Amino acid sequence: MKNWIVFAIAAVVAAGAAAVPQSNDRGRERLIREVRHELVMLPYYGVFDNLAYRIENDGTVTLLGQVSRPTLKSDAENVVKKIEGVERVKNDIEVLPLSPNDDRIRLAVYRAIYGHTALNRYALQAVPPIHIIVRNGNVTLEGVVANEGDKNIANIQANGVSGVFGVTNNLRVEKRNGE
Repeated sequence: MKNWIVFAIAAVVAAGAAAVPQSNDRGRERLIREVRHELVMLPYYGVFDNLAYRIENDGTVTLLGQVSRPTLKSDAENVVKKIEGVERVKNDIEVLPLSPNDDRIRLAVYRAIYGHTALNRYALQAVPPIHIIVRNGNVTLEGVVANEGDKNIANIQANGVSGVFGVTNNLRVEKRNGE
């Protein structure tokens, strides 16, 4: 009988311990959704900016990426600080240097990518999923596309723009059901 009671107590403790990470996971998932939502809803966040984040177990949110306006960096930090469950914000967002040449390249790459027949459907979204980061004539493509062909077309289109020194294609192909 004593062994059965010890076993029952151990089972309850194990069940309670198993429940803690699940509720913690739910809180973490909520925090991930809220941080993403707040960043995407920033009024001046656009196709020429790339915002990313990392959430630590202690409630620290590290903001990453590149922005073309300094105000977007501070806006991102301010909205994330207000989210329930965020203990601290570490802002590692890089503000891209001001450059008329980079501005010209941004627009030309945008037209080349989103003007292509196979890719123009991406331009219809509120925040287009292919982000174009230009730093000193070098282009980085960030975001998600539907398939490998779209990723390759975006790369070819960006490489074809006059004045581009090089293209880094960090586009990810979205996973489909069962993959």
